[in-house]
Amino acid sequence: MENRAEKLTKVVLTCLFVALISIGAYIALPLPGSPVPIVLQNMFIMLAALLLGPWWGLAATSLYLLLGLLGMPVFSGGAGGIAKLLGPTGGYLVGYIPATLVIGLVARLGRRKAFPNMIACLAGMIIVDAFGVLRLKTVLDIGWGKALAAGLYPFIIGDLIKIVLASLLAPRLFAAMESLIDRDHDA
Repeated sequence: MENRAEKLTKVVLTCLFVALISIGAYIALPLPGSPVPIVLQNMFIMLAALLLGPWWGLAATSLYLLLGLLGMPVFSGGAGGIAKLLGPTGGYLVGYIPATLVIGLVARLGRRKAFPNMIACLAGMIIVDAFGVLRLKTVLDIGWGKALAAGLYPFIIGDLIKIVLASLLAPRLFAAMESLIDRDHDA
């Protein structure tokens, strides 16, 4: 059972991750021939799930998406509003919800070690990409080959790099977060 100081710390960290996910959406590299940019927001989604766990990570992801739905310019390209979720890249955004849960649950089972984190993040990115490519195919009314060429293949190497970075950073950041929580207990 979390005490008040631990809950407050988790709330603050959840808000911090909402901000980091939003900033990560602005770090976007457009790809020619694809409506899907390369972004860092998915790495911050992974870190939120790895560090905060499935439920607080889900809170960060859901709050981020809610801000975007309400029109705040937190999605890639400084966009916001429901049109972004209904558009060709909306599936990636929606996919963050189940991905966050899966990453958080698998990481918890693996005791937050680097290799289980990689498995957790890989599973999460498969979910995000599945939702994304399906939505891309549906909205653009294109075949699977074109949908995969525009929405998956160009991102595989970058996603693998982000998975490795998040997985290696998470244990160190988790230790720092735990010491912050422990210090709050002592105060």
